[in-house]
Amino acid sequence: MRREQARVLVIAAAGLWLAGCASSGKLTAAKTPEPAPLPEAAAAQASVPPPLGVSPGVENRLLGSDPNDDLSLGKKQYRAGNYGVAEGYYRHAAELHPRDAEAWLGLGACYDQLRRFDLADRAYREAIRVVGPTVAILNNQGYSYMLRGDYKRARATLLAAHHKDPTNPYVENNLQLLNASIRQGKALEQPQ
Repeated sequence: MRREQARVLVIAAAGLWLAGCASSGKLTAAKTPEPAPLPEAAAAQASVPPPLGVSPGVENRLLGSDPNDDLSLGKKQYRAGNYGVAEGYYRHAAELHPRDAEAWLGLGACYDQLRRFDLADRAYREAIRVVGPTVAILNNQGYSYMLRGDYKRARATLLAAHHKDPTNPYVENNLQLLNASIRQGKALEQPQ
């Protein structure tokens, strides 16, 4: 009887783990939910591996769900204009959760603000590797090229984002900024 209960619990835990693989429509890659606690006998027999890219021992909860985790603190510091501090939080989040595209996207945005475009390019490539060329990533990349004065790449990238979502207000705004920058003949000025 106990053996049958343990088997049912192991199957239920595996089903929960597989259910976490479905796409949620969010920018981050799918995370596995924490399985329900198993009785001691079943826990000794069952071992659910961590999600791809997460080291054993690292918590499996969604990154950003805790207001004190690295992703949330990075967002808070970025909004406050503390780009160097935000970069540290985003970098730590990306190191702990390399399959979290939102961490890579935030890291790229910080590097743009810090004028470390080489590192921004790397962060955006990692985000694309995780979830593909989403509108948000393409929009940020286009803005990054605009900051550098590379209008040709900025236009191509922003138009690719616009093609994916023609009604996105952020992409529209960046296309307008690009046109204004081209008319003025200079790269965007960033507040210091």
